[in-house]
Amino acid sequence: MISPVAFVSAVLLAFSALTVLPTSTLAADISTYQSNLERRYSMPHSLGDNYQFDLRDGWQSINVTNLQYKYSRSVTQDAHESSYKKAEDIPARHSKRASKKASKKKGQKTTSKVSHNSTSNAVTKGQSVSDAASGILGSVKNIVDSIKAIGNPEPVTITWYTGHDLLNPSCWSSPTWSPTDESFACALTLDGWADRPKCFKFLELCNTPQKCVFVRVVDSCAGCAPGSKHVDLTKAAFSSLADLAEGVLTVQMRQATDPQEGWLENLWGPKVN
Repeated sequence: MISPVAFVSAVLLAFSALTVLPTSTLAADISTYQSNLERRYSMPHSLGDNYQFDLRDGWQSINVTNLQYKYSRSVTQDAHESSYKKAEDIPARHSKRASKKASKKKGQKTTSKVSHNSTSNAVTKGQSVSDAASGILGSVKNIVDSIKAIGNPEPVTITWYTGHDLLNPSCWSSPTWSPTDESFACALTLDGWADRPKCFKFLELCNTPQKCVFVRVVDSCAGCAPGSKHVDLTKAAFSSLADLAEGVLTVQMRQATDPQEGWLENLWGPKVN
């Protein structure tokens, strides 16, 4: 005959399994939604097979280039990349981006204590996790398709940048985040573009109506020709529109709204009020 202590232990063990399993499944669902959402904004999107670019819809023609030559590179890197872009193809008007000094980023660690004193506490915790997770799932679903293209068109030049130039984006006075090659962010001409999009605004760029991406303005481009309308893209954004080796091409640009709900910081940087 089973003892009362053993019976109670068995009941508590079974209850723990029932509470952990749904929570684990829910966490996996959240991770899947987050991955799908990030894929949605890091892959080119289409405007439709029959779509025609029209200035009345806010489109402009722009040049896109690969300004890899803006950076200080080793002889090995130069030799490797020479097969993609000949020296004579480099526009003379472009200069090296202003050097940026890297800043240290400090992180904070937080800990929390979970009470397991009673069955009632476990039930309350399970309900709280479920409610919070449901809210997260709803937010992730709502963000999809929430960025909308708006505004008037203007001609610009776009390029891609990498390496140390990604550090310390100038849109923040004291940046604690920098874009990576995988981000969907951009830098704009530092001088002479009077009506350039402001910091933290979103832009839609299209190589063809079937190949478009959204990027966020996070930095300025000191190496871009003064007075030019120039958008310097992260590698992921540029390569979503064309091969990095293409160098210069014409694309279309118009401004876009912020996401209405949710945020992907690794793609766009910290949200601002």
